[in-house]
Amino acid sequence: MTAAAEPHDKYDKHDGHDGHDGSDGHEGEDDMTHPPNANWTLTHTSRAHAGARPDHPAIICEDRVLTYAKLHRASNRAAHALRAQNVRRGDRVAYLGRESENYYLVILACAKVGAVLVPVNWRLTPDEVDHILRDSGASLVFVDDEFWDTLEKVRPQLPALHTVVRIDGMDIDGEPARGTGLRGWCADRQATDLELVSRPDDAVVQIYTSGTTGLPKGAVLAHRSFFTLPAAMREHGVAWIDWLPDDISLISLPGFGIAGIGWFMHTFNAGGTSVVMPQFDPQEAVRLIRTYGVTTTFAAPAMLQTMAAERDAGPVAFASLRKIAYGAAPMSETLLKQCLETFNCEFAQIYASTETGSVAVCLPPEAHHPGSPVLESVGLPCPGNEVKVIGPEGDRLPPGTIGQICVRAPSLMLGYWNLPEATEQTLVGEWLHMGDAGYLDEDGYLHLCDRMNDTIIVAGQNIYPAEVEKALAAHPDVADAAVVGVPDQNWGEAVHACVVLRPGARVTPRELLMSLRGHLADYKIPGAYHFVDTLPRNPTGKILRRAVREQLTRPV
Repeated sequence: MTAAAEPHDKYDKHDGHDGHDGSDGHEGEDDMTHPPNANWTLTHTSRAHAGARPDHPAIICEDRVLTYAKLHRASNRAAHALRAQNVRRGDRVAYLGRESENYYLVILACAKVGAVLVPVNWRLTPDEVDHILRDSGASLVFVDDEFWDTLEKVRPQLPALHTVVRIDGMDIDGEPARGTGLRGWCADRQATDLELVSRPDDAVVQIYTSGTTGLPKGAVLAHRSFFTLPAAMREHGVAWIDWLPDDISLISLPGFGIAGIGWFMHTFNAGGTSVVMPQFDPQEAVRLIRTYGVTTTFAAPAMLQTMAAERDAGPVAFASLRKIAYGAAPMSETLLKQCLETFNCEFAQIYASTETGSVAVCLPPEAHHPGSPVLESVGLPCPGNEVKVIGPEGDRLPPGTIGQICVRAPSLMLGYWNLPEATEQTLVGEWLHMGDAGYLDEDGYLHLCDRMNDTIIVAGQNIYPAEVEKALAAHPDVADAAVVGVPDQNWGEAVHACVVLRPGARVTPRELLMSLRGHLADYKIPGAYHFVDTLPRNPTGKILRRAVREQLTRPV
């Protein structure tokens, strides 16, 4: 996707005034008599909640409480500070840090000036961080002190980066405060609303995700990605997954991915309270649910399994829960039964990707009971969405026939940043071509069979084989390598590597593992290494990862 493909990027740079009077023609945008609809933006929501429920907690993080009024004022100050740094509509602003109230405050500040937030996975190595900052062209970066050294290693090679703001815990009251970092940066700024009004199709966040090439691509999402699903659910009178104004939602997945930021935004737009975890810990998650009366959350199955195994897990700790959504990896019927008994609430499975922008397919709560005939599916298309399965020639396949899964939904990404060819391959007309193979049954339920792009998913984290294979190939003793995911009962999948050594080479699995440290994030590094003479390839030379996977999982 090129910059010109974004609606907001075609406008000229401005001096802080857009000719708007604070209204974009949406009646009732500042009251919550009616829930937000698909024509809203995050800017509207921030202002509306500050007026309608100023004292209601918006974010709780490490027992700090930030109300909607304080969040609105603080994000206004940050937005004025961004504008003072000449950040304008369409500019990229990066955030390198753990989840906190500061992270979501910055997202809102970017939305209020029309900038696009680029969240950076804090688990990445300096080289990986360098690629994201370089590719996005971020002109300003917010960074936690914990990751300052990482940024300093790459900063000299980033000519577009002109401003770095250290985060030191902004005044939780959202009031002016003297000090360094974010507090000092915003201290002298006004808390008034900015005149810029964003629009539903304006880009607001750019999340980096990879594909078969292993090179991260920036998937650009618009405001509408965070509004269309709840609006469609209400319109069709269903509540497969829902967010209510009195919900208290646990945000346990990282905000640098669509699952974490999406769950927060849906809760925020509904006017609920988000309990944000800087990093998932099962014991702390159980404590937070009990302490704050958490009503809903989204988690990977492996996370639910570890929570259910905690000593304090049980009816008392989970009494407040009404619904849990899960996804990113399969859940066995055995684990589902355990979760239904332990958490004692409704469950909904979701199927989505960064590119879908929101939930594409959902297995409703009523299907979650042992023996359910549709339990092995991922569910039905969400209201407002459509799913089809196509063959190699692009023709729609009949029920029961395996092919490539395609999704049409109002929440889909705008495209990949500065990658028009990749965008055209993935977004074909109104349809997003997923990297998964599956089929629709006669009743319209979607069944997954395999991933077409070989992505490995470990506890909800995407890992791309080509990236790991490239790092392995850099070792002087490695002639060839294939990386695949194999089933793992705790994390969904585990990363395994099949390695062909050069003639006469002598290297141990531990030496290979240690050679990857510092070049790949820890979660991407294979945990097992298998030495083989050759790797299976097709006539064009492409590694047949399915054959590798079958060989590794074949019973001995």
